[in-house]
Amino acid sequence: MRSRAIHGRMIVVWSVAVGLTMVLSVMGDRTRDTARVRREIGDNSTLSDYLAYAALNNAGLEAAFNRWKAELERIPQVKALPDPRFTYGYFIESVETRVGPQRQKFGLAQTFPWFGKLSLQGDAAAHAAEAVQQVYEKTKLQLFRRVKSAYYEYWYIAQAVAATKEHIRLVTNLEGVARTRFKAGVTPHSAVIQAQVELGKLDDRLRTLESLRAPIVAKLNAALNRPTQLPLPWPRSLPEFAASFSDEQALQWLAQGSPDLRRLDHLAEKEEAGINLARRNYYPDITLGIDYVDTDDALNPDLTDSGKDPLMAMVSVNLPIWYGKYRAAEREARLRKAAVEETRDDTEKRLGADLQLALYHFRDAARKINLYGDTLLPKAKQSLQVTQQEFEAGKAGFIALIDAQRSLLEFQLAHQRAQSDRGQRLAEIEMITGKEIREKQSVIKEHGFEKTNQ
Repeated sequence: MRSRAIHGRMIVVWSVAVGLTMVLSVMGDRTRDTARVRREIGDNSTLSDYLAYAALNNAGLEAAFNRWKAELERIPQVKALPDPRFTYGYFIESVETRVGPQRQKFGLAQTFPWFGKLSLQGDAAAHAAEAVQQVYEKTKLQLFRRVKSAYYEYWYIAQAVAATKEHIRLVTNLEGVARTRFKAGVTPHSAVIQAQVELGKLDDRLRTLESLRAPIVAKLNAALNRPTQLPLPWPRSLPEFAASFSDEQALQWLAQGSPDLRRLDHLAEKEEAGINLARRNYYPDITLGIDYVDTDDALNPDLTDSGKDPLMAMVSVNLPIWYGKYRAAEREARLRKAAVEETRDDTEKRLGADLQLALYHFRDAARKINLYGDTLLPKAKQSLQVTQQEFEAGKAGFIALIDAQRSLLEFQLAHQRAQSDRGQRLAEIEMITGKEIREKQSVIKEHGFEKTNQ
């Protein structure tokens, strides 16, 4: 009756546990779904919203996180004692003893590895898990770079499309003016043809830019783990770089925070623990046990200790006599550590070279932003205004006006291209160094797309 009651209580407890697990699972799913709904991409979504959406939904990042969690689960496994061993023996022919025949034997033994072996195995597993964590961090940085690179490119296309449409409208008006003046005999027919040629070039550029929208949207959707054919609104905001840093600071960030270098550091520590563990192989493991022998009553029931069951303690050790094997294991561990250290040295030099190139492109893009924004664009606008006035006064030809309009468009596109390139290079620097460089949102209105303050 007591066993049935205990069994019944266990069933109730199990049922409650299963029910709670299901409820918590549903609540967790709803929480995740709510978070995802809140992070849906809309017309006013900023780059931060895109990054948050990617972090919540990207399957590759979640896979890397699960690999890290799986590696953490190895630590308690390698630090635990080996399973105890239970033995049972049945005497086919009973052994007659003074106190009675022995029928069967039970044994229980536990092996204890030499002092320090389990802790070293745990240290090695912990360093391996930390190395996998750095793989997760690198995957996250790579994902953010993919999102930022595609976002900045998408922003450039939006700005270029808007600027090109504006210039098409202006050149169309100029073409109408040239046609009117040609009919009046004021302007030669070549001016009309030149305007039409310029319109053809602008239309070709516009078609190219609009055709590029679909593959860029597909690239951005892939990083967000969305179907590639889903539409995305034109980006309305562009983060502007606020902080300043030197090349030396960036190299210091690389040495301190690069996921690649930190992963190799943890792997080197793992191999160091492996070297110490290999040294422990020269020492024996200890096994402690106890045996119990089931003994029947003796033939003479009046015999003292008749049927007494013997109990025997047992201790055993393995004999580590194959020193060649243990020396080979130690050499293997040392070579593995040396390989990791050499790989780290090579990786640090390669990443340093990549960082130098990324810094060059970043500085070059910043220089072009200042050049076009502060010098060339204002001059081009001034040149266009002067040329228009001279054209209206009959002092400048129509071709000069078209050239001034074309120069302004080229400088506008180059300025926007430099802004996009700077953001992309900054994302590359962040990926290489593992350092998040703060950005801000500034209010700039270009061709109808407003960048809001944040």
